Amino acid sequence: MATRTDAPTRREQILKEAARLFAERGFHGVGVDEIGAAVGISGPGLYRHFPGKDAMLAELLVGISDSLLTGARRRLEEAGSVAAEAVLDSLIEGHIDFALDDRPLITLHDRELDRLRDSDRKLVRQLQRQYVELWVEVVRELYPELAEPAARSAVHSVFGLLNSTPHLARPGSLPGRAGTAELLHRMARGAFAAAGAP
Repeated sequence: MATRTDAPTRREQILKEAARLFAERGFHGVGVDEIGAAVGISGPGLYRHFPGKDAMLAELLVGISDSLLTGARRRLEEAGSVAAEAVLDSLIEGHIDFALDDRPLITLHDRELDRLRDSDRKLVRQLQRQYVELWVEVVRELYPELAEPAARSAVHSVFGLLNSTPHLARPGSLPGRAGTAELLHRMARGAFAAAGAP
């Protein structure tokens, strides 16, 4: 029986390579033949999985926004009645996992979001707003003196900090993953503490 620890499906392989190539060379700088070659199939063979590059881009960008929101909701449910500080730590950890493990998607979002069809772009924005508001609620529970607009600004600022990982430095010039994750976590908590200070 297949499990999520099995090798990625062909569709997942295609999306991973498409994200990498789009991030490296831009959406219009990559052809379906190159994406196919990266996963060992012909360019036309990709059309058995996706109707075209636009569909790949939409699935990547809608997919990561949905995944972040779903993961954050799951973390909140698992936290139950745990203190807000622990819940915030869990949310930060989840976003750091995304920031360190899905760097091409951050680059792709920054550069290519405007290439999505209006309906897909609106869906991405809707999912992102829900994700932000979930964080705002937790931040305000931990820092009740922080007004809602300020809490929202703080959340966006922390996302900017965490999502800067593709631009930090050349691979290998940063601490290992664990060290980078710990540093980012301390910085995120410090930013929220500074925002919530009287």
